[in-house]
Amino acid sequence: MSQKVAVLGTGKIGEALLSGMIRAGWAPADLLVTARRPERAEELRTRYGVAPVSNIEAAKTADTLILTVKPQDMGTLLDELAPHVPGDRLIISGAAGIPTSFFEERLPAGIPVVRVMTNTPALVDEAMSVISAGSHATEQHLAHAEEIFGAVGKTLRVPETQQDACTALSGSGPAYFFYLVEAMTDAGILLGLPRDKAHDLIVQSAIGAAVMLRDSGEHPVKLRENVTSPAGTTINAIRELENHGVRAALIAALEAARDRSRELASGKKD
Repeated sequence: MSQKVAVLGTGKIGEALLSGMIRAGWAPADLLVTARRPERAEELRTRYGVAPVSNIEAAKTADTLILTVKPQDMGTLLDELAPHVPGDRLIISGAAGIPTSFFEERLPAGIPVVRVMTNTPALVDEAMSVISAGSHATEQHLAHAEEIFGAVGKTLRVPETQQDACTALSGSGPAYFFYLVEAMTDAGILLGLPRDKAHDLIVQSAIGAAVMLRDSGEHPVKLRENVTSPAGTTINAIRELENHGVRAALIAALEAARDRSRELASGKKD
C-alpha cells in the first residue's frame, strides 16, 4: 500500500473506489486524483485529504493509474498521457467495452494493462468487479488490482474474451434489479398498498433473497421451489411470468447488452 495510486476522472465510481481504499488502509498521502473541474478536485481534497493533480503529473508520479473516464473520452486521455507515462506504470481501465489492446497500442510498448468492469454497488462496498489481464500484465499486477477493487466489494478474474458477457450480467446488472423493483412496486400499488410500504416489502425481500443465494449454497431453483407450494399463490405468479415470456425477455436483454459492449469495443457510438 506504499505505492502511489492515481484515480483519473474521479466521478461517482472513482470516488467510491477512493473512499473504499482509504477505509481499507491506504494513506491519503499515497492517493492522487484528477478531475475535469477545479471545484470537484478541491471537494475531493477537502473530503479525503488526497492530492488533486493534473493528468500529466499523475502519469509522472503515480505507480498505478486507474482510468475512470467515460469510454468516449478515453482516446483523448491516452493521447494526453502517452508522452509522459513510463513503461513500468500499471494502467487499470474501468471503461466499459474497451479492450486492453486499445491501451497497449496508444501507450509505451510493454506497459501492463488490467481491465476491470465494476458496478455501481461500489458506492455501498458491494461491487462485483471483474478483472482481466492485458498482454503484459503479470500475476502481481492482477493481485494489485484485486487489492484495490476488493476495497469496495468482491472481485473475479476472467479471460478478457468474457468481459462483454460480464458487462451485460453484472456491469449493467443493478439496473435490471432496480427495474424489477420499480415494476413490483407499481404492482403493489395496484394491489392496494401505499408506495412506501410496497417499497419496503420488496426491498427487504430482495435483500433477504440475495443473502440466501449467497450464503445457503443452494441452487436458485431449489430456493424457488421451497417457496412454491402446490396450487399456491407463488406457482400462479410463476405461471404468469412464464406465460408472458419473462425468462426469454431477460435472456434477450442480456444478449443485447453484450452486443452493445462489443459495439463499443469496435468504436461504434450510435
